[in-house]
Amino acid sequence: MIVVSPILGPVVALVAWSLVMMAWMYATRFPAMRRKGISLKGRVGSRPGVLDGVVEDQVQWKAHNYNHLMEQPTLFYAVSLALAVMDRDGGMNGAPLVLGWAYVAFRIAHSLVHATTNVVLIRFYLFFAGSLCLLGLTIVAAARLIH
Repeated sequence: MIVVSPILGPVVALVAWSLVMMAWMYATRFPAMRRKGISLKGRVGSRPGVLDGVVEDQVQWKAHNYNHLMEQPTLFYAVSLALAVMDRDGGMNGAPLVLGWAYVAFRIAHSLVHATTNVVLIRFYLFFAGSLCLLGLTIVAAARLIH
């Protein structure tokens, strides 16, 4: 019988959310590029942010957020997978699970603010709160390694 650690739930949820943001990015970016007469045909790759100032800011917010979801969450995935490996009986509960789901909730809230109103102060608070959850997960993982 395969034992699945509950900490993998938040991992899968954040991957799913990242895919939602990717779809939202393309759903807004491609029409914006068409409006500006930008075609992908024959286009050579370039650096990130090349559409900043070309298409509407509100369109780029989704792309910027998608990029953010490829950055700090990689640490979340790493520490969560480490915790899953350490959870041999699949009975993880308590602090790590709460911290994992809280991290995902803060990232989703951060995405929604970033992609809609883009109020930096609110984004900062959400990012900071999520970072504290990530720190907590790291401390839990380190403590488990020590014991």
